[in-house]
Amino acid sequence: MSRYEAQKRDGLARIGVYEEGEKRVSLPAALDTDALFPALRKRPFSNVPLAADEAFVRDYFSPGEGQPMAVHPLAPSRAESGDCVLIANWHTALKNPRNYAGWLAVLKEKIPPDTAWYAPASALPSTACLLIYSGFDLFDYRAVDLASAQNLFCLPEGEFPASLMETGVCGCEGCRDGDLAKHNRLALDREIALVRHYIEAGRLRELMELRCRADAAQVGVMRFLDRNYAFMERSLPIVRAVPMHANTAESQNRAEIRRFADRVIERFIPTRTDVAVLLPCSAKKPYSLSRSHKFFMNAVDRRAHELIVTSPLGLVPRELERIYPAGHYDVPVTGYWDREECAFIADILARYFAAHPYRRVIAHLEGGALTVAEMAAEACGIDLEVTCRGHPTSPTSLRALSDALEGERRMQTDTIRGTVSWQFATDIDTKGLQIRGRSMQMAVLRGKQQLFSIDPGTGLFRPTFEGWDLIPEGYRVRIDAFVPQGDILAPGITDCDPRIREGDEVLIEGPLAIATGRALMGADEMLRSKRGIAVRVRKVRKVGE
Repeated sequence: MSRYEAQKRDGLARIGVYEEGEKRVSLPAALDTDALFPALRKRPFSNVPLAADEAFVRDYFSPGEGQPMAVHPLAPSRAESGDCVLIANWHTALKNPRNYAGWLAVLKEKIPPDTAWYAPASALPSTACLLIYSGFDLFDYRAVDLASAQNLFCLPEGEFPASLMETGVCGCEGCRDGDLAKHNRLALDREIALVRHYIEAGRLRELMELRCRADAAQVGVMRFLDRNYAFMERSLPIVRAVPMHANTAESQNRAEIRRFADRVIERFIPTRTDVAVLLPCSAKKPYSLSRSHKFFMNAVDRRAHELIVTSPLGLVPRELERIYPAGHYDVPVTGYWDREECAFIADILARYFAAHPYRRVIAHLEGGALTVAEMAAEACGIDLEVTCRGHPTSPTSLRALSDALEGERRMQTDTIRGTVSWQFATDIDTKGLQIRGRSMQMAVLRGKQQLFSIDPGTGLFRPTFEGWDLIPEGYRVRIDAFVPQGDILAPGITDCDPRIREGDEVLIEGPLAIATGRALMGADEMLRSKRGIAVRVRKVRKVGE
């Protein structure tokens, strides 16, 4: 009997446990798969090329009996929850980025999420990160052993002549013994251990952007995966507990960045005013804690809606400055924005202004940020009022900003309405609601009644039962007729809102109880899995209480 359960996720990558009979292994890992699956070497017709046509696959492909269950992009899948699936010849996909991304998406759609993925003869220290980033869990040593037979010295940066081992670039046990095969196996083990660490830290994308630089095909694979936004976005958490490091050109293509921008444009309900002021970002997050933004806020004095122009997020309304990733990102500061960067951010601004028109738009910007604002204004037919006179924080610039807003009506920034609309895609009446508390203990109250607590690490609102009463629909998880005694497991879920992502706050509803909690799986995984914790429960209330 086989069983697989993911315990930690970072996009498609997982840390999990696979059980085969009495054997239990922690994944991702490279193992002696002959010992784990002794009958595999005798199996016929699993080794059909990935690029074979449909007729060939129909006539010759066989999934085999027992574990692992072979699968192919053009063959119906017989894999069930808990199985280990084998994708033969996946090493050939590494040389064709378009096919790699396409085949991966097809296989992920047809195979249950709670299965372990085995890529035979594919893992080298230079490919392990990409394979795990793509959702593979289990590897063997065949690829590194073949490299050893070819007299190649394997590192995460690539494969080199064996003579490099004598230069001291690696001090592992294999190098000290002059044993190339041992070094290559240890190098693969070390790379997988490092990738595992990055998954646990929630920073695998940053490692992937670093590792792919050594191989053009890997850069291509990552770009093709990024283009399939719908496929990648549903597996990514809505928030992370660590900062996002956007250090490469590919960073702006992360699905999390597009999701944030799309929600600002399509969901977010801005504070009621018809005057907007565009402000530069700051190194300190949230922006309002920075010295420069204290100057800006004093000059604006609540007479305009404050919008921060920033790379790579595009646009961050003041109401959302604490939400991930707006309150949790870091970028190299050079003062230079390239053409692709400008076009990407200008498009976000133009889409925002089309969705949220203002009577006046004031640009308190300089350099690349001003260029972006001018590009967006031209696209939308907006007359941009520029108030910078040199540096944005200079006394002359701040005076010009204040003067430009002379006579405009003051209003209170509606952080509650803005956050709820972005997070739950709904509008609520915020009359009588207030944010109380400081820093690590902030909450939304109506009088003395708490409606939401605010997660200090992510900026998300955590509704109480009374808070959920303000959110009429969406972000619900339906369960069977039981009263939760702990967390909700995937088998107990009967239905859920398809918009739910890992990290979302959800309301659990069942015939016998309701509960509040945080999703540990996205909606697709909740509905297609038969094992694993789906929701971390915070509070439970029996129906009728």
